[in-house]
Amino acid sequence: MLHSKILGESSTEVLILHGFLGSGDNWLSVARELCKKNIKVHLIDQRNHGRSFHAESFNYDDMCNDLLYYIKHYKITKPVLLGHSMGGKTAMLFSLKYPELISRVFIMDISPKFYPNHNQHIIDALKKIDLEKFDRRKEIEKMLSKSITMPEIRGFIMKSIFRKSNNKFGIRFNLESLSKNVEIVGEEISSSHKFFKRIFFFKGEKSSYINSSDHSLIYSLFPNAEVIEIKNAGHWLHRDNMFDVLRHLLANI
Repeated sequence: MLHSKILGESSTEVLILHGFLGSGDNWLSVARELCKKNIKVHLIDQRNHGRSFHAESFNYDDMCNDLLYYIKHYKITKPVLLGHSMGGKTAMLFSLKYPELISRVFIMDISPKFYPNHNQHIIDALKKIDLEKFDRRKEIEKMLSKSITMPEIRGFIMKSIFRKSNNKFGIRFNLESLSKNVEIVGEEISSSHKFFKRIFFFKGEKSSYINSSDHSLIYSLFPNAEVIEIKNAGHWLHRDNMFDVLRHLLANI
């Protein structure tokens, strides 16, 4: 069973799927605001991430099966799916496989197309260090700064580093499995089926993850898709402009 943090009580339920190397908590601020509008939110940790189980196998079919089991376990009827980056690809594939189980979908700054691996330097940097040898978080961040030069990326990774029961540092995601399967994160989502319900693709204005050239592929799988640009936002559009993300979400849920 996938680990989740469930906020609020409502018949309107939103399942949020995070991106690669993240966790459901990345969307906690958004979830709290949605709860204020009488919406129940499930912040889900996908397999090999956050507090969910670790497994050698890691691909989008696996993640769809995990989500199917989660929905059936909690007896959730026609939820809204929201997925960011890798979570967006999970949400896309799930909607194509099980359209009858969901009401509508929000995809955050990702398209169905193939993306080359751009996470290898992060994986390599983490594999080079032994977290148990460090006494302070600042020491770990300083070491990572040699390879992960962008502070926002480094801060994002540091959110998954925690103190274990023996007071040593560890990392929540399954580095071994994710390093072996990192190439699958960018795989194209394809299907012989189409999803005809409402689906919204939120694009960060400053992000290059969704381009105009991707629209034909989006509409070929999702004929009723709508692309919405979030101003003054990059790939982490919910962090850069949460106000507009929430405004468009609430207008369409």
